Amino acid sequence: MAIGKGQTYSCGDSSGFAPDSLFIPSAEPVSENYRDGTDWEPKSLQSKAILIWQKSERRSIILENSQDLFYLGRIFRSDHSMFARFQKHFLPSCPSTYLLALSSIFLLLSCGKPTENTLEKKPLILEYAQGFEIFRGEDFWEIHVTQGYTGAEKTYRYLVLEEDSRAERNGFDAIVQLPIAKVVMTSTTQIPHLDLLGQTDLLAGFPNTDLISSPAARTRIDSKKVNDLGSGPSANPEMVIDLRPDWIMISTLGEDLRYLDLLTQAGIPALINGEYVEQNPLGRAEWIKFTGILLGKYEESVTVFNEIEKAYQDAEKLAASIPSEKKPKVLSGVMYQDIWYAPGAESWGARILENAGGAYLFADQAGTGSLQLNYEFVLDRGMEADFWIGSADFPNLKTMGTSEPRYQAFQAWQNGQVFTYTAKKGATGGLEYFELGYVRPDLILKDLIKILHPDLLPDYEMYFYQKLN
Repeated sequence: MAIGKGQTYSCGDSSGFAPDSLFIPSAEPVSENYRDGTDWEPKSLQSKAILIWQKSERRSIILENSQDLFYLGRIFRSDHSMFARFQKHFLPSCPSTYLLALSSIFLLLSCGKPTENTLEKKPLILEYAQGFEIFRGEDFWEIHVTQGYTGAEKTYRYLVLEEDSRAERNGFDAIVQLPIAKVVMTSTTQIPHLDLLGQTDLLAGFPNTDLISSPAARTRIDSKKVNDLGSGPSANPEMVIDLRPDWIMISTLGEDLRYLDLLTQAGIPALINGEYVEQNPLGRAEWIKFTGILLGKYEESVTVFNEIEKAYQDAEKLAASIPSEKKPKVLSGVMYQDIWYAPGAESWGARILENAGGAYLFADQAGTGSLQLNYEFVLDRGMEADFWIGSADFPNLKTMGTSEPRYQAFQAWQNGQVFTYTAKKGATGGLEYFELGYVRPDLILKDLIKILHPDLLPDYEMYFYQKLN
């Protein structure tokens, strides 16, 4: 990005590029730039950045305060180094009026650093989520995503600026400026965050919009207010760049992560949401606070989460006193190409099942993801299971048994005690379970309690689950 005559550049402007990563093709080493001091004139002063235009050579350079350094000719230099070079290459031939202007500039740069108070921040406690940390300053927020995806080693640091913030902007992977006008989401699990915070009208783009079930979001989609960013495993990056959202939330379950650098270079804050890494049901739900900060709605997100937390804990208490001998045996999973896939014992799904008072047949099979088991092992363990929960999205028992005849050997199938999460579908076929389930584990928990111990919730109607006929 070359800067020409009459242009200015200031920290955090609409281009989105951080000043310390700016590339100026025309800039040369300082010793070659200062050939004739009388040709140089200060052009502008905005925030902490200064653009100086050389008339005879038709070139520009940037002087910028970056903590205790200045940027000149592609190189960060200390105060002492900068002034020494000015003395050697510029001051001998510079008129007194220019000396006065430069003195003022250096004074402004040295005095324009944020005060200690503007950098103070305090951590805010998260009750369940382990994949991110939040910090609050006087007029800014910091979010550190420590587990953006399984096995992540890098911590991603995001800065969220309130209006007229004076916070230091260096050293972050993305900077978000409030207020927000439009956003791009890349996973259906992120859509309910907008709904619950009353911000659905900010949704401007999503890949494969047919997957969305939310009535509020579908209204925007039907009104052509949401751009469909492609039907592939990731959002089309060129379309995202053309849309120019205030930020895009990246789901690392898809392939959007590979476009992180491209989006950053285009000046679009790309923010990683690693909610799926959390295995505590309330930990996944607590990621609504992550979205709340990015929307300038943190207090509202806390209120929403507290309501979800209470609902979950109230339901959990109902099943907490059930003795082990009265907990029904529960089979889960389905077969695909002769391999049985089921939730691992430490997974999100297995924990909700345990909280609902079920005896999970694979509770001794460690893992946070999907187990891969052979049919004989599953048949030996689960042939006499009381319930089969989470049997993909079959519409009825007959279709299920026809698609895989070996399913018919299980007692739960024979007795019609098979339940699937297909009760709620969006207008275009999306399953609401996969959209709303992450942030509303209380609804899943109550559904499972209703299945396993219906007397505990006599008046409750299942939300996500239904029995296959």
